[in-house]
Amino acid sequence: MKAIASNVTRTMEPGTYLVCADNSGAKELKIIGVRTTKGTRQRRARAGVSDTVVVRVTKGNQDVKGQVFDAVIIRQAKEYQRPSGLRINFDDNAAVLLEESELPKGNRIKGVVAKEVVERHPSIGKIASMVV
Repeated sequence: MKAIASNVTRTMEPGTYLVCADNSGAKELKIIGVRTTKGTRQRRARAGVSDTVVVRVTKGNQDVKGQVFDAVIIRQAKEYQRPSGLRINFDDNAAVLLEESELPKGNRIKGVVAKEVVERHPSIGKIASMVV
């Protein structure tokens, strides 16, 4: 996995609800695990922008509701700092569902996508409407 330059504050842990920002049929997601973490004993796994998490679909179409997917976090409400000193935050916490081949499940993303996500996952950047 490619490293990103920003110092992302990781604030989302298992139990956090996210908005699904793609057109895969899911509306709301719940984090049940974090894939990209280097853990320490008895420390909660946390995730931030451009991290891969395991999610369960809590609201959405009947064909995806209740299923478990991998997802990439594309926006977070807590601000984080870029190397230029710029501080970035968004209005909500949002994620995009992934298929088994690390490609996005949907073919369109609603809203903006953080630049750090496009650095690590170029396939998400291809279908993003706007990158900030």
